[in-house]
Amino acid sequence: MILSMTGFGKATGAYGSKKINVEVRSLNSKQLDLNLRMPSKYKEKEMELKSRIAAVVERGKVDVAVYYEDMGEEKLHSINHQLAAAYYADLKQLCSELEIPEGEILGHILRLPDVVTTEKKEVDENEWKTILSIADEALKNFKSFRLAEGSKLQEELNKRVAIILEQLVLVEPFEKERMETVKTKLRKTLEENVNPEIVDKNRFEQELIYYLERLDVSEEKMRLHTHCTYFTETMNADDQSGRKLGFIAQEMGREINTLGSKSNHASMQKIVVLMKDELEKIKEQVLNVL
Repeated sequence: MILSMTGFGKATGAYGSKKINVEVRSLNSKQLDLNLRMPSKYKEKEMELKSRIAAVVERGKVDVAVYYEDMGEEKLHSINHQLAAAYYADLKQLCSELEIPEGEILGHILRLPDVVTTEKKEVDENEWKTILSIADEALKNFKSFRLAEGSKLQEELNKRVAIILEQLVLVEPFEKERMETVKTKLRKTLEENVNPEIVDKNRFEQELIYYLERLDVSEEKMRLHTHCTYFTETMNADDQSGRKLGFIAQEMGREINTLGSKSNHASMQKIVVLMKDELEKIKEQVLNVL
């Protein structure tokens, strides 16, 4: 079963008075492009969480957000009352001297150096374990989303591959007709331009066989059928197969292109165009496979 590179997962938990949320989102990308956003107090734990996320998501443009809401009254700042009072006295005197209204003094005081300080608390290890547990739950939901999207992708890809195989079968009726047309055309051209008495019929038959062999598409049909089968088998494998499916699609394209260059028949060329159209849709979808 294949997984989609597009995914979303969210989980919520609590630690003390905090409601902690973790969200994981991803889009397709050739490599892992991981962007982690979380409160600065947890920054020292960033690499640990990134490693945990990378092991699950593997590939894609991934955005992870960790945030919390404090439902209690956790105090993360303090005001230096003595310093604020000194500033206030100085500013009040300055306002009196310059005849400026005192209404906005308090607002200015709070922005002055060292009046308000933010407390940097050490990371509580039990709190961090809770965050990791919530992150694991979000990643689990994220993987379930990818699996569901992957199931839709696989259904779509199977349908496209089946259409190519159906079109491949439709080539067969035109092959014999095409060969007879080519034989008739070559003989007619020879009779119109060369004296029949000087024609070496054995040599002509040899050259005709050689020419027709170059137009034979049996090998291309067989290889294309094999590639289509391998494509389906790879989707059903347990390992992540996005890159491998891309390589197989390229090989399918080579056989379809060769089939088109050898077709020399209007109806066969129409079939080849239809197969190319389906293959392009396959390539587009494969870009979203993990």
